[in-house]
Amino acid sequence: MDLYEEIVKLRQAGRRAAVATIVDVHGSIPSFKTAKMLVRDDGSIFGTIGGGCVEAEVWQAAREVMESERPRTLTFNLNQDPKYDTGLVCGGSLEIFIEPILPPALLYIFGAGHVSVNLYRVARSAGFDVTVADDRETYANRERFPEAKEVIAEDFERIMARLAPNESSYIVIVTRGHRDDMRVLRWAVQTPARYIGMIGSKRKTITIFRELTKEGLAPALFERVHAPVGLDIGAATPEEIAVAITAELIAVRRRVVRDLPHMSWFHSHRPDLLHASKTDSGASDENAEAVED
Repeated sequence: MDLYEEIVKLRQAGRRAAVATIVDVHGSIPSFKTAKMLVRDDGSIFGTIGGGCVEAEVWQAAREVMESERPRTLTFNLNQDPKYDTGLVCGGSLEIFIEPILPPALLYIFGAGHVSVNLYRVARSAGFDVTVADDRETYANRERFPEAKEVIAEDFERIMARLAPNESSYIVIVTRGHRDDMRVLRWAVQTPARYIGMIGSKRKTITIFRELTKEGLAPALFERVHAPVGLDIGAATPEEIAVAITAELIAVRRRVVRDLPHMSWFHSHRPDLLHASKTDSGASDENAEAVED
């Protein structure tokens, strides 16, 4: 198996890694330009870029690249630092580019109505692998979602029992009613999913949050929940709401750190404020509530 086959294998297994490539060389080094080393998420390596202290530093940097999901470039001057002495006549310098290898972004959409159809289209074009789940076969079918990774038409409880979202998973809840939204959210916050979003008004969000915490769920579980879901761009139609949600998914996937116009009640209130005053939902909230299926 070569390095590229190993990358495919890791991604299919939902694992992370980082690839270090020598991209520039000046003088003599204990390897060659384009040499590659793969560092897996368990710390094991595949291939080499020459060994020694250089490789040890690159290994550590690769671990950091996996965590940050951002590439880095390292430069080593072998003739200026005695710690890089390899025992060989190597007086050159080299530049190494380290890039993250990430598993596919898996998006689970619960609900197969109007918002779901449009979200599936937009999110898929943005690079998400989409699974659609609903308890209605007339909605959850291949005719409506022809290129989805999976379309599941079954009772929500059975669907949730068979799915195992990981840290690269995204969950969006757009079912046709309050009861099903709450059932799915109860399950979703107890998974390691990277993102959880639920459609609806702030009033509905607060009500569901209170009900679930009364059941015994810890308020901290809701810290990554986006509800109301999506960025606040004034979206009104199912098509526009799908764009707003996908934009938020992309922001989370790319780890955007600047302030964004999130609509989520959880971003402006501490989850443990169980007795927060009810606020009237804004226009975007009302539109979101109106298009739930």
